[in-house]
Amino acid sequence: MRKIKVLIVDDSVMFADMVSKGVSADPALEVVGVASNPFEARDMILRYKPDVMTLDIEMPRMDGIEFTRRLMPQYPIPIVMVSSLSDKVFDAMNAGAVDFIAKPVNMTKDEIFSYIQRDLCTKIKIASTVEVGKKKRVEPKSVTPSDDIKKQDVVVALGASTGGTEALADVIMGFRNDIPGTIVTQHMPPGFTKMYADRLDNQCAVSVKEAETGDVLKPGHVFIAPGDKHLKLVKSGEHYKIECKMGAKVSGHCPSVDFMFSHVAKVAGKNCVAALLTGMGKDGADGLLEIRRAGGRTIGQDEKSCVVYGMPKVAYDIGAVEYQLPLHSIAHKIYSILGSM
Repeated sequence: MRKIKVLIVDDSVMFADMVSKGVSADPALEVVGVASNPFEARDMILRYKPDVMTLDIEMPRMDGIEFTRRLMPQYPIPIVMVSSLSDKVFDAMNAGAVDFIAKPVNMTKDEIFSYIQRDLCTKIKIASTVEVGKKKRVEPKSVTPSDDIKKQDVVVALGASTGGTEALADVIMGFRNDIPGTIVTQHMPPGFTKMYADRLDNQCAVSVKEAETGDVLKPGHVFIAPGDKHLKLVKSGEHYKIECKMGAKVSGHCPSVDFMFSHVAKVAGKNCVAALLTGMGKDGADGLLEIRRAGGRTIGQDEKSCVVYGMPKVAYDIGAVEYQLPLHSIAHKIYSILGSM
């Protein structure tokens, strides 16, 4: 199999060189060019036709977000953003980037090299499988709030990975303040989850926050697992509460969708509606099956609307998915199910 051609775009010569060496050390990847700004990158894209581009957000003359916006309509290419701790990364995802990675901080050269090989190279390989530009955004179906939806004993649980920041936003923006208490696990680095939650909180009708131990689930509130902790659902009297705990990776991740779904199945049982959205791998599939076997209702995002049809596919293949739907229909379906519970 031919190597995946990678273009690196970063205005820091030293960091770009480290990325180039780390990526080149992977036998499946080939660095075809290193550009210090979007204008050099544009010329290299035309010359080398890379399969994937890594792109810094903060650059002189034109930042990575604007470059992504201009590039996508004319030359759609899978982009992995390399970002310092900033919510600008979510603007880049909205502009069409496939995934992002945090710029390493307070690491030795050896640690940075390992980080690039372990995390960035993995994301590049995943990005290379995405057919950028063929996924057309569809407006979510409108949801009509119902007076009898406010249920204290029902939990809504959502899980996602690659492509999930935009997919989850589509679903959550379809929620009204009568949605039952909702918990979310999205594979994301520490620090970014709080910014993502705050961003959604400003855009949505519901309240969204990064989850903390002791948070009580209640209608109209959405809680997102911290980037370095598992989210566990527990029952306290008549209420559901959240525990956030550090721990070993489950299904390759912390936070893990499987971890969250498994505890939802045990604690909420049939009083749950869960949806597994876009993402590479299989995290969440086994947990979704546990929820379905416990009597809960389950939804999987369909292939056509996924950025990466990995996690929902595995869930569908093992019989964990009750309804397989396009992204724009999921919020509407959750309300439909809640109305019949």
